[in-house]
Amino acid sequence: MASALNPTLSSLSQPETERVKSLARARRSSHRSLLRKWVLSGISRDSMHKRRATGGKKKAWRKKRKYELGRQPANTKLSSNKTVRRIRVRGGNVKWRALRLDTGNYSWGSEAVTRKTRILDVVYNASNNELVRTQTLVKSAIVQVDAAPFKQWYQQHYGVDIGRKKKSAAASAKKEGEDGEAATEEVKKSNHVLRKLEKRKQGRVLDPHIEEQFGGGRLLACISSRPGQCGRADGYILEGKELEFYMKKLQRKKGKGAA
Repeated sequence: MASALNPTLSSLSQPETERVKSLARARRSSHRSLLRKWVLSGISRDSMHKRRATGGKKKAWRKKRKYELGRQPANTKLSSNKTVRRIRVRGGNVKWRALRLDTGNYSWGSEAVTRKTRILDVVYNASNNELVRTQTLVKSAIVQVDAAPFKQWYQQHYGVDIGRKKKSAAASAKKEGEDGEAATEEVKKSNHVLRKLEKRKQGRVLDPHIEEQFGGGRLLACISSRPGQCGRADGYILEGKELEFYMKKLQRKKGKGAA
């Protein structure tokens, strides 16, 4: 009967026929195991569907539960193509999964001012250098942000243009001669505004390290939000001891790279 249904098997000898049948059975069982794996696939946080500490297999006596699921990491990348996904989570709540970002709100603590600015580069991460190489935005990552919005605010608030490199007397005299007409066209401030600016300047203190960074147009900042959870890469400008600490770290890293 088998030979009538399958003429190819009839031409084979008995051992060869058995071998072909066993291969077919193995293929069917592998397909079933793959199907089972696809049905039960997914990141799970429960211990039932994992191996023991000894490496032994454990019998799963119940199916996976929704509340024990895990999700793949966001690995938010620094990119101008902003991409944020809406994730429905337990209780009908919503999380925002940022996949690509290049802007954020950064706070300058000592001046109590916050501005939206561009993230230019990821320069340091205490947990993993791979996150720096792949330009991944995570909480506590040290980044460089554009200093322009803060420079503009500082000039408006104190009337001081910070970050401008000091030139020699001859060069500055030449520059003044060329820009004489442009200077006359500057918007004149009222006496009231001038008095206000003078009063603000009295208590003005600027960290030399920050002033130096303004010259380069980039400020070191730390991300304090969680881009994979709230969809934003907000943070604060580094100052004081914290800034000195990370500047040393970066200098050491640069020295190793040169060596």
